[in-house]
Amino acid sequence: MTSSAVPSLFRLSFLLFTLQVMNIGRIGAATRFYQFKVQTIRLTRLCQTNEIVTVNKKFPGPAISAQEDDRIVIKVINMTPYNTTIHWHGIKQKRSCWYDGPSYITQCPIQSGQSFTYNFKVAQQKGTFLWHAHFSWLRATVYGPLIVYPKASVPYPFKKPFNEHTILLGEYWLKNVVELEQHVLESGGPPPPADAFTINGQPGPNYNCSSKDVYEIQIVPRKIYLLRLINAGINMETFFTIANHRLTIVEVDGEYTKPYTTERVMLVPGQTMNILVTADQTVGRYSMAMGPYESAKNVKFQNTSAIANFQYIGALPNNVTVPAKLPIFNDNIAVKTVMDGLRSLNAVDVPRNIDAHLFITIGLNVNKCNSENPNNKCQGPRKGRLAASMNNISFIEPKVSILEAYYKQLEGYFTLDFPTTPEKAYDFVNGAPNDIANDTQAANGTRAIVFEYGSRIQIIFQNTGTLTTENHPIHLHGHSFYVIGYGTGNYDQQTAKFNLEDPPYLNTIGVPVGGWAAIRFVANNPGLWLLHCHFDIHQTWGMSTMFIVKNGKKVQESLPHPPADLPKC
Repeated sequence: MTSSAVPSLFRLSFLLFTLQVMNIGRIGAATRFYQFKVQTIRLTRLCQTNEIVTVNKKFPGPAISAQEDDRIVIKVINMTPYNTTIHWHGIKQKRSCWYDGPSYITQCPIQSGQSFTYNFKVAQQKGTFLWHAHFSWLRATVYGPLIVYPKASVPYPFKKPFNEHTILLGEYWLKNVVELEQHVLESGGPPPPADAFTINGQPGPNYNCSSKDVYEIQIVPRKIYLLRLINAGINMETFFTIANHRLTIVEVDGEYTKPYTTERVMLVPGQTMNILVTADQTVGRYSMAMGPYESAKNVKFQNTSAIANFQYIGALPNNVTVPAKLPIFNDNIAVKTVMDGLRSLNAVDVPRNIDAHLFITIGLNVNKCNSENPNNKCQGPRKGRLAASMNNISFIEPKVSILEAYYKQLEGYFTLDFPTTPEKAYDFVNGAPNDIANDTQAANGTRAIVFEYGSRIQIIFQNTGTLTTENHPIHLHGHSFYVIGYGTGNYDQQTAKFNLEDPPYLNTIGVPVGGWAAIRFVANNPGLWLLHCHFDIHQTWGMSTMFIVKNGKKVQESLPHPPADLPKC
């Protein structure tokens, strides 16, 4: 394996982020100033040397750490020919929407040679989060953990672990991922599967030439460990397990949960999960395994597990590794079992009186292809072009910052007519049209919906079976939400069962395959927020929309002026 720096990505310039830690006192909250230097390295994986974008010559990138209520300042300088932005996944950005990071939504991307300083407070938040690129598919390699610890005097609500480790689950391609996305869009067809899964950047011995590319944790017998799991993959939901060990979930998406013990967990892209593991087995080497959860039918995917080592101190070099057993790739019951076990640690204040009811269908579309070159441009099902939508509206990414256009009251860049219900009602799961003749065409638009400050909102996400039903990871920027219910089939208000006492509080929800999920939240963060599927391919195809939360009556309920160095398009 080689890991020397190279000043190009496929003969292109490198991306430079600057990040340097600096604590300014500890009277109250601290300000932490970081510099990231992100550039290309040559990395040998799967018998091939590849040039990838990384941070500080590390893959995955370095951890950002802070304490609850700290302020984080990150200056970013882009020296690549690519545009780029950084999103701080799960950070609510209270009154700091300008720094949320999705390109062309809250900011124009940082162009080559430009810089932008992110400046936000992790107000009343603690736990495990993720930072990642939010332009094209760059987050395939530009990502890392963001760990917010409790204040010094605040203990964990569980027994203090002996040690902590961060585990980033990823997908790895032997291709330039920006060019890969462009090729997929041009073809109209599906993306190729990843060449490998990775655990902390290492694929493990199941892949060719990777017998030494294995991440390892050294553990002390009888001790309790906290593992911070992060799914940084871009197009795949994944299972995770440790051979012969039980996993106790104590936090999901930066929120404590009632302890729930299981043999395996599933994380959707962008989701984080803290688990406790007790080293209670015979001294030896045990495998940690990551493998696919693929709920859609007729989809090609990587089905070789990534393996890491959970090795007891004192294990002999010739100890045989105890293999981990993952669920089969389409084990929906395993996924539901874990979801059923997630509960907020304490009783919570779920909104009871709702101001806005939304019903949003999510799924894939096949658009007609009128290309003069159908062999290259019409590679979707039935010689069409694949798309994705919410309420049959396929999101068109603008070429301006929508937040800036909204703030400056510029017209013509977006509309405020995203529908709160689908245009047509039918059996969404089993009766959806399944060929172009039955109209699977999505409408196009850059549409948003506006909420008054403090609105109490309920959304029903309904899976559709236009092509295939599958578990969709839906992520809301700027807010977390209570998952009050979910089920299979079509949502039925008369039979749906809601948990209004202790539902989990998440920022990303896997809407069950062939089913629905119900969420509630209070829109109390002024700004413009992206709602999208966290499969990058589905977002690329248009499974997104925008929520605008208007200013409240007080200064602390209003969006501040834009920063002076906001990038220009």
